[in-house]
Amino acid sequence: MTLLQIHVALSLIGIATGLVAVIAMTRGTYLRGWTAIFLATTVLTSVTGFPLPPFGLDPPRIVGYISLAVLALALAALYAFRLAGAWRWIYVVTATIALWFNCFVAVAQTFMKIEFFHALAPTQQEPPFLIAQVVVLALFIAFGWLGVRRFRPSLA
Repeated sequence: MTLLQIHVALSLIGIATGLVAVIAMTRGTYLRGWTAIFLATTVLTSVTGFPLPPFGLDPPRIVGYISLAVLALALAALYAFRLAGAWRWIYVVTATIALWFNCFVAVAQTFMKIEFFHALAPTQQEPPFLIAQVVVLALFIAFGWLGVRRFRPSLA
């Protein structure tokens, strides 16, 4: 398996487990295992993206750096600060942002690599691409808002 295939597999696992974990947060539930897999695979997705060509500071690497910074906050909030006080909402927001980054990239890759979608938005400036990204962003804003309001787990 090539590094690109590993990177894509990690990304898809991160998206799937992240959706389970984030939707659970919107219901006030903490799923320890799903969350751990989501966070680990999402960190690994960012890390494995850096050695892929083309090289240099480009938009995918900038997203990777920002994602790793957001994930560092999420990991600290959950594992170091145990969601105490403001760390609860910081965790919800950063975990949701990290998942949104993965989904944002997945939508972009879908429009680049799958012919049906590529034909709808070949430059990713066309309305179908923009609508898809706005819908994904709106969903994640709703997930984050609901998570902040409802997620109050006891980690003891």
